[in-house]
Formats: sequence, structure tokens, C-alpha cells
Amino acid sequence: MLLGVVVVVLALILVFMSSGAPVNSVSGASDELVVNVYSHTGEPDTGFDPLQGWGCGHVNFEPLVQSTLFKSADDGSIINDLATGYSVSPDGKTWTVNVRDDIKFTDGEKLTANDVAFTFNTAVGSNSELDMSNLESARAINDTAVEFKLQEPQSSFIWRLRYVGIVPEHAYEKETYGRNPVGSGPYKLVQWDRSQQAIFEYNPDYYGQKPYFKKITMLFLDKDTAFAAAKSRKVDIAEIEINNVNQTIDGYDFISLPSSRAFGVSFPTQYDTGSKSLQGDPIGNNVTADITIRKALNTGIDRKAILDGVLYGKGDVEYTGVDQREFGNPEAKIKDSNLEEAIKVLEAAGWEDSDGDGIREKNGTEAEFDLYYSSSDQTRQALSVAVSEQARKMGIKINLMGTNWDEIYANQYSSAVLYAYSSIDTFNLYHQYHSKEADATYMNPGLYSNPVVDGYLESALRSSDQAQATKFWQLAAYDGSTGYGPAGDATWLWLVTMDYLYAMDETLDLGTPQQNAGSDILGNIYEWTRIDESSSTSGK
Repeated sequence: MLLGVVVVVLALILVFMSSGAPVNSVSGASDELVVNVYSHTGEPDTGFDPLQGWGCGHVNFEPLVQSTLFKSADDGSIINDLATGYSVSPDGKTWTVNVRDDIKFTDGEKLTANDVAFTFNTAVGSNSELDMSNLESARAINDTAVEFKLQEPQSSFIWRLRYVGIVPEHAYEKETYGRNPVGSGPYKLVQWDRSQQAIFEYNPDYYGQKPYFKKITMLFLDKDTAFAAAKSRKVDIAEIEINNVNQTIDGYDFISLPSSRAFGVSFPTQYDTGSKSLQGDPIGNNVTADITIRKALNTGIDRKAILDGVLYGKGDVEYTGVDQREFGNPEAKIKDSNLEEAIKVLEAAGWEDSDGDGIREKNGTEAEFDLYYSSSDQTRQALSVAVSEQARKMGIKINLMGTNWDEIYANQYSSAVLYAYSSIDTFNLYHQYHSKEADATYMNPGLYSNPVVDGYLESALRSSDQAQATKFWQLAAYDGSTGYGPAGDATWLWLVTMDYLYAMDETLDLGTPQQNAGSDILGNIYEWTRIDESSSTSGK
């Protein structure tokens, strides 16, 4: 334990020494901010380039340097940013977006519809984690209007427009842009010390609400080191491990903010017939392919106990992976923590413990399977242990397999996996549950296939009316007889949605945090202020 503390302290000292700042203080003023808030995404390997993942993709967040066509209001609704409005053709294949005519990039050049079209056309063939495969083309109709042609109708395309930061056609080079980005967002990147920090300064030409903080120093510390930084008063706000929730730091408040980050166990839904994936990985599991096993676990697992025991109550129980979203379907939920009912379900289907070893079997197959999780993630490990312990009370043996992601992906089609999903993009539902996506990506690791669900997902995607699309997304979870949710095919064992825990200097006021602020805490940076300007961390 002593060695661990020494390593953390040394790492912290090195960060501040390397940055040129004194070890015992972070020089600055009350309108300067030191943050460590993206530790869950890490430092961007390719720099601050939205076409290579910055701000959009696996996790979506405020890019600071770039503007987006749309942004999120505090209640989670989509509102205009660069855009002034949009329309969709009756067939759903043509989206027309109007953009402002008063925006300049930080190099002084005017932002036009040509830059928007260039950004999206480039994104189609880029490394962005946002799926642009349905975009046929984008073209500027004039300086203030862009036309997007889709190959197929896609109601969720609004989320693509929401998260991709716009880059300048005249100043974009894939190899260099991420290090020296030119944008139209509220801040400019002025310094990037790899593995240590990035420094952003206010963009005086920014067209939107003017932020109070004129300088942001973003540290790239792991959560333990960030906690040490807060204890040393070297950071204004830092994301820290949830197990620190009962700790205290003089001059800091601990705040937990909700997110859409849902943790769940994926189940292979196909039987083992000896088939292999395109990559040569085994497919199928004769235990989890039995819907009775999946139903029993969804019914018997006590999600509230897991939430309290692993996340200290900081979050919510989760049944469908999208319970908190407007497109979630409450009818797809079931009553859980009912061990007696789970056992009845198993026994009625012929899963009996005939030899008294505590593990049920059926037709010579024991109720036993492997559960893979990332060994580098404390939360996933703790959740996996909790599921395994509770499952054993039902007579189901789950073998825990903590390992790296390469090993996990190689076994995802034949074993259960503890995953976490955090996007609020409805297109993820299509990826996760449509049979077309089976064996295409890790999004449908269970290789789930249900033609009725496919139909609902396709109807949702094709709809040009968002309200109608929402109804179809909900029916895909459960329509009264089938669906991907626990009341239907129980394709996953969703467990909890996690809050993010932050140590925050008590002089800060974060305004009204947005929905899912935990995973995008800087989303409302325009509202942040310093309550007591004489006692900021930056000035200590």
C-alpha cells in the first residue's frame, strides 16, 4: 500500500514539474480552471480531431475547440448551435440544414456550408467511431445551407449532426490537425504536453454564450492520481473512483452526476454448433442460449443490492440499457430480486440439481458459463463478482474471466461479457439488437436475431417523424409478447447505470448540469463560474 501511495505522489509531482509550474501551486487567476474530467476516455491519441474521435464516437462530449451543428439543452433535447434549423424530405433520405452566416474560425476565416459538407464527407472515410456508412454525400447548396443525402432513411441521423465538430476545409490535414486544431468553438488549444496536459484559452470570436473561465488546463491523470491532486489542491475539479464517495477533502465538495453509462452482461443467444465467426472465433453457448437461464438471471438478480454494494448507491438500477431515455420502454422491465421465482422458472424448464453439487443441469449440460470482463476496470470486476455470487444461489455457476480486450472480443460470441454502453444515440439500439449486425461488430455480441424486433428497428430507423420512431424503438424492447428486453427474450442482463463522482473545489458553481452530465461535465461550461474569486485552486 505504501509503495502505491509513493508511486501516485511521484506521478503527480512529475506532471506539474514537466508542465513548468511550481510543484506546490498551479499559477493562475480566478477565471482559470484546472480540470481532470476525461479520465474515463483518456488522452486522445490522435489529438483534438473530431474526425478521429475527439468529442464523438464511443463517448460523446463537448469538444471545446470545435462547434457542432446542434447541441444539447439542459433537459437533453437537441437545439441549434451552428445550425439555424433543418428539414427532412418525405422519403427520409434528404436532410437539409441551414447554418449561421456570422461564424469565424480561430484563424479568422469564415465558416460556411462548404466546411460543413467537407467535414461530413471526410468523416465517411475517417477513423471516427461515429458510424457514417449511411451517408451517401453532403454538399453545400450555398454558403448557409447543406444537403445530406442518405442511402436509407435514418431517423437517428440527427445524432450524427449533433456530435461531429466542424473542421475548416482550408486548414484540415489529417496528420497534423489534431495537434494544432482550428475551430469555431468557445476555446482554442494553445498547448498540448503529451501524457500530461492540454491548455485551452478562450476564443474571443466565439459567437455563443461567453464562458466565465478564460483558460482551462486539462490534466490527463488516472483517477487515483487525480484524487491525490485534489488532496494537494492542484486541481479545481477531478473525476475520481466511486469508492472514494465517503472520503473528504478540505475545501472540496464531492458531487455525483448521472450518466447514460449502463453496465450489463451480454449473453450468447445461439447454441454451440461448432461454427466460427469471420475472425475464426467460436460461436454459441448451450447454457445462455436457453432463454430460461437468461430469464431466471434477470428475475433473480437483485440489482438494488448490486447498486448499493458496488456503486454505493450512486446510480440507478437498469433493466433494458436505456431505461432513463425517452425511447426506453417501462413495459419491458420485470420485477427482479425474486430468487424463489427464478428457481421455479429453472425447475419448470428441467434445470435440476440432481447430484446435489449446487449446480443445476439439464440433459447432461451443467448450468455453467464464463463471464469475461476487463481486468483493468475495478467497477466491472466488482459487478462481475456480484453477479456470480448471486447466480450461484440459483444454482448457476459463473466462472469469472478477467483479461484484456483482445481476449474478450475473441470470446464474446461464445461467452458472457460485462460491457458498458454510454451513448444516447438511438442508432445504437439498431446495432445492438438487429440481426444484420450479428458478427459485424461487438455491438451485437450475443448474435441476437428476432425478425419481429428487426421489423420494429427498421421501422424506427426509416421513420421521418421522431415521435413515431420513438414508439418503434420502444416496441423493439417489448411489444407485449416479444422484444429484446427482460420481459421478452432477455438478451442481456442489464444491471446498473453509474453516476460519475467528482471532487470539486467549493469555490466553483457548475450552473445547471445537463442530462448525462457525468460523462460530459463540460457540456455546460458556459454556465460555470467562481463563487469566491479570492480562494480558487488556481490561485493557491
